[in-house]
Amino acid sequence: MNLADSFADFTRFVDIRRDIHAHPELGFEEHRTSDKVAKLLAEWGIEVHRGIAGTGLVGVLRRGSGTRSIGLRADMDALPLHEANQFAHRSTHDGRMHACGHDGHTTMLLAAAWHLAQEGSRFDGTVNFIFQPAEEMGKAGAKKMIEDGLFERFPCDAVFALHNFPVGEVGRFALNEGALMASSNTYKVTLRGRGTHASMPHTGVDPVGAVIALAQQLQTIVPRNVASTERALVAVTQLQGSDAPNVIPDVASVGGTVRTFSIPALDRIEQRLRTLAEHIALAHECSAEVSFLRASPPVVNHRDEARFAAAVMREVVGEQMVTDDFPAVMGAEDFAHMLLARPGCYAFLGNGDGDHRLEGHGPGPCIIHNTSFDFNDEIIPIGASYFVKLVERWLPAVP
Repeated sequence: MNLADSFADFTRFVDIRRDIHAHPELGFEEHRTSDKVAKLLAEWGIEVHRGIAGTGLVGVLRRGSGTRSIGLRADMDALPLHEANQFAHRSTHDGRMHACGHDGHTTMLLAAAWHLAQEGSRFDGTVNFIFQPAEEMGKAGAKKMIEDGLFERFPCDAVFALHNFPVGEVGRFALNEGALMASSNTYKVTLRGRGTHASMPHTGVDPVGAVIALAQQLQTIVPRNVASTERALVAVTQLQGSDAPNVIPDVASVGGTVRTFSIPALDRIEQRLRTLAEHIALAHECSAEVSFLRASPPVVNHRDEARFAAAVMREVVGEQMVTDDFPAVMGAEDFAHMLLARPGCYAFLGNGDGDHRLEGHGPGPCIIHNTSFDFNDEIIPIGASYFVKLVERWLPAVP
């Protein structure tokens, strides 16, 4: 393994990671985390710009006279979960937890920033360290940073990001040259009828029966409208009717999530969902109201940047620890917005199966979004070294 020399002892960054873990903050509320990141960057001589999408910030480090630039992104927010772990660095805030490893992502990027600030002669150009708020819960912090002028204020020829993930061995990198994660979308169809007593259905218009019929038909959208060579998903996860067993309500609803790996497939699914809702409502003498929220597009890596990233990964961990044809997963990530705005690559870094967790960890598996999760500190120097070498290869120093 070819790690950056300065990470032989990375204890200080373990302490930083565990401090962030102990003080989780939800999307657009990352005030303490943002303050901590800004303070550290400034101490290391890195130019700090704050207030981008609220709690977001960018650290800028320039060397030499080169005009090329690179963006490295980490997410900072936590999840609204009650932590089951009881070790010393567990969450100090009930109902908030770093259950997705963003504490580790932030720390890896901080470690890379620290190293590059000390080793100034090894690159020529500009590095933008992007610390993003609100990746979770569909809050689209990446999109809001872009709308706040992220890439106009901090030009990036390409952007790169990492996420811990169960991809096998600790420290294994996994990526591909196309769609790596799905789009995330939510829908809700509200059907309006005319309520009545359940014993006299003929005196009203029953929206519950219409919702049941619609929910069944929604299951046919993907197999009948999306090519069998393409993966997509329409999940029915919410059904709401009356709160009483003897009441036919005025209103009933069905809702859920839609995942696709392409925008054309998403367009087709939304169009069919709206058509089915309209016509099934009409058949049941109801009216339909459709809400369809496109929270995040699919994460689609750019081929050249993915190949570049994979080459750097091999330099860090070796050929056998890089999977460059990793199958796309149905999870979603709002880094997708950045990849629509700039070329780049998103990749996974193996966090292990939980053997690293300290005594007192929760009973659940060490999987993201689980209340027993904890980031594996052993991959901090691996991810940080990857970021460092990305910069050194993307912005090679002038001889």
